[in-house]
Amino acid sequence: MTRINQLSPSVINRIAAGEVIERPASVVKELLENSVDALASRIEVDVVDGGAELIRISDDGEGIHPDDLLLAVTTHATSKLSEADDLFRVQTMGFRGEALASIAEVSHFRLRSRQPDNDAGMELEVNGGVISPPRECGCPLGTTIEVKQLFFNTPVRRKFMRSSGTELGHICEQFTRIALANPRLHLVLRHNQKVVYELPATDKLLDRLKLFYGAQLAEQLIWVETTLNNYRVWGYAAHPSQSKATRKGEYLFLNGRWIQDRTLQHALTEAYRGLLMVGRYPITFLFLEMPPDEVDVNVHPTKAEVRFQDSQTLFRLLLSALRTKFLGMNLESQIKVPAAAAGELKTPPVPEPQRPLPLREELNTWANAQFDGNSQAPAGESGLGVPRSSSVPWSTTSQVPFKPFPDGGQPQYRPPTTAWPSPTVPVIAPENTETSAIAVAEVSAPPPTEWVPDATPVTAASPDDSSPAVSNSTATSGLPSAFRAMQVHDCYLVVESDEGLTVIDQHALHERIMYEHLRERVLAGNVESQRLLLPEAIDLSPPEASVLLEYSAILAQIGLEISDFGGHTVLLSRYPVMLRKLNLSQFVKDIAQQLCDSGLAPTRRDILDELLHMMSCKAAIKAGQRLTAEEIESLLTQRHLIDDAHHCPHGRPTSLTLSRMELDRQFGRLG
Repeated sequence: MTRINQLSPSVINRIAAGEVIERPASVVKELLENSVDALASRIEVDVVDGGAELIRISDDGEGIHPDDLLLAVTTHATSKLSEADDLFRVQTMGFRGEALASIAEVSHFRLRSRQPDNDAGMELEVNGGVISPPRECGCPLGTTIEVKQLFFNTPVRRKFMRSSGTELGHICEQFTRIALANPRLHLVLRHNQKVVYELPATDKLLDRLKLFYGAQLAEQLIWVETTLNNYRVWGYAAHPSQSKATRKGEYLFLNGRWIQDRTLQHALTEAYRGLLMVGRYPITFLFLEMPPDEVDVNVHPTKAEVRFQDSQTLFRLLLSALRTKFLGMNLESQIKVPAAAAGELKTPPVPEPQRPLPLREELNTWANAQFDGNSQAPAGESGLGVPRSSSVPWSTTSQVPFKPFPDGGQPQYRPPTTAWPSPTVPVIAPENTETSAIAVAEVSAPPPTEWVPDATPVTAASPDDSSPAVSNSTATSGLPSAFRAMQVHDCYLVVESDEGLTVIDQHALHERIMYEHLRERVLAGNVESQRLLLPEAIDLSPPEASVLLEYSAILAQIGLEISDFGGHTVLLSRYPVMLRKLNLSQFVKDIAQQLCDSGLAPTRRDILDELLHMMSCKAAIKAGQRLTAEEIESLLTQRHLIDDAHHCPHGRPTSLTLSRMELDRQFGRLG
């Protein structure tokens, strides 16, 4: 019969080391936190061979009293707790009293410390848990701890250590977390006697972020700050154009401690929803401050996870702070052009013309004839001077929704993000119009008569309309009177602005417009749908049929009426009007496949949002679709009437801006 035995202190310490000391980076974390708690102003970290051979951390903090030197490496001995209730108001980085004892059990450990009142310091050595008597030594003020040959007596743990470079990467990450949480600390990190980081003390977090991540990311950071009762959130969130493939860029600090929390990470995901592509995560450096008695930091061996007393309030506070900030900003992405070498302007060579250029007089005569509002366009051409597309016109594939007006009267225009100047010279279309992929249009705002209070979609002009490209209608108050737009490769719209040049993805922009329109309709319970004269039977796999019937109530909210027809077949009785030109059977199968592939049980909101994404993508105009001047006009007008027009529902940018300053710099007009 097996008897119950009392574990020896050595075994207890090794078990604790297995929980707390995972790799050299864990040692660096624990020792750095001790130095921070000792009120140090300068901390130096030296590691050799990724920390496997040596970790040395020196600080100029308060030091350890000579009488407490042995207690420092004793299990559950600490100066940071005196009674059980102190666990619920912890304000220090460490408090358990396990770290030094655990580290000393699995390494050659040396501790030197001197307090300001003592002329000499004290030294203590521990080799694999065997403690030598303390002795006097000469050392500077503060504490220096050396950890040599980590896991030398635990070969199973040592063989699982990775390469020197990998272990150094983990050490740098722990060093970064401490450095970001304490910018007023002077910190130094060396590896194999080479300086990796030397960070002078600073009062500005942004200065430290520049040292770690460079000026390019620092320029894309957005300041965020908000308070609610005893809670405060402040720090930086990166522009949506900056993202990572993992959550490693999401830095969250609670009262100076780096933490991971699913609730707060979910708040970040929701704040960036629709601004980042699927599978991308934001970059944030956010600090939370709250009373220590409202959070439990004693729920994880490494104190990386915490438990909040009111996590929902923090979730709403963080989400509201970010979304409010984003809604008040222009989040359009900027086109970055690499700078030329110093003192050198790189100008691309001008190719030799393959044929003689027409005379200036011939060009002017041709241009005036093309853009004369009184002239008739040649047969087969529009007023743009390009052949009309033989593809299905925009009005037959989708309709452009307009947002309803709050008071049912005159339209309420959102102030445009750019000012559109009136053209002063004619725009000349390419001479070879038969093969051109460029459509040019001078666009003006539609007259008030084209806008209706009930948000009925406005159908664009048909291809047979031979009206000129230049609209002479009177501009409605709040929108620019005229601006120039050009379609390139039947995919992008190039628009002039005071800021420079804006390139718009026509599909991404229209997808956002359709999404916002459809979302408002769903929330109002007013999605236009059409009942089929004869319901369409759709054969599916057993899982697909089951999941469609399970979520049939949600599908009904977007105008899809699905019912059981027996076996693995469902009946489609009603569909959204905006999808009338799609293959409805295939669309239903796509929805079923997406619901089956979602994995974990999604929430009702997530399902509805994904369905809206799919519908808006299916209904939007496509890349490669030629637009008329009226269609370009309608699309660009609505760009200023929706929220988050800078990104499509999937997080892709709808436009890129090349600033006037960047253009001037590239053409050598600056300096």
